[in-house]
Amino acid sequence: MIRICLIAAVVLGLAVAGLNLIVVRDKITVLVKDRDDQKTEKEFTRLSLANTNKILVKTTKELTTTKADLAKTTDELTKSQGEVADLTKRADGLAEALKKTQGERDSAQNDLAAWKALGIPITTIKATLDSLKTVTAQRDAIEEEKKILFANYTKIKTELDYLTNPDHVPELPAGLKGKVLVADPKYEFVVLNIGEKQGVLKYGQMLVNRNGKLIAKVQIRSVQPERSIANVMPGWKLSDVMEGDQVLY
Repeated sequence: MIRICLIAAVVLGLAVAGLNLIVVRDKITVLVKDRDDQKTEKEFTRLSLANTNKILVKTTKELTTTKADLAKTTDELTKSQGEVADLTKRADGLAEALKKTQGERDSAQNDLAAWKALGIPITTIKATLDSLKTVTAQRDAIEEEKKILFANYTKIKTELDYLTNPDHVPELPAGLKGKVLVADPKYEFVVLNIGEKQGVLKYGQMLVNRNGKLIAKVQIRSVQPERSIANVMPGWKLSDVMEGDQVLY
């Protein structure tokens, strides 16, 4: 009986061992398959990554080239815009010059038509123009001489008026303005930047102003073409006259 039990136990153990062996074999098969699948997947992933890196490198190079081309194109565009602006400016200048030339041509044609209408031969036009220039120059000389004579007359009349009436104050041009170039508070005289050309007359009186405030009153004592010397009038001095002060009439 014991022998039978032992045999049965051995058979059962062998059966269990065989069953376990089958189960383990199946698990090993599954594990091997999973390992092979993972290896295949890893190899595929590695190849894909390598391919992606190649594409990335190529794309980076192309991007760098594209940026360089873009920068070059931008520079060329800026240069072209400058050239277009320069050409436009030159074209405008030529158009203006053409317009001016056409105007001068039309004026010359009108002048020629006017001379023809007067019945003056073209051959005598130059002589007539030269004669006109001479007459014009003589007229201008006479006008200049008249100005000098009138200025001398004004000086003499001013002196005469002052001698006959020391209280007489000659009139100066309305709105006459100037500045103090030199001021001497010790001797109470100033040098002004206006003179005969601006209409200043000897013994004329002007107010000295600084920042909108009255400083003093001066009387002209000597007049030059573009300068004059004046004395500070007693009783009108509110403050020392300084260089840069404004004089008004």
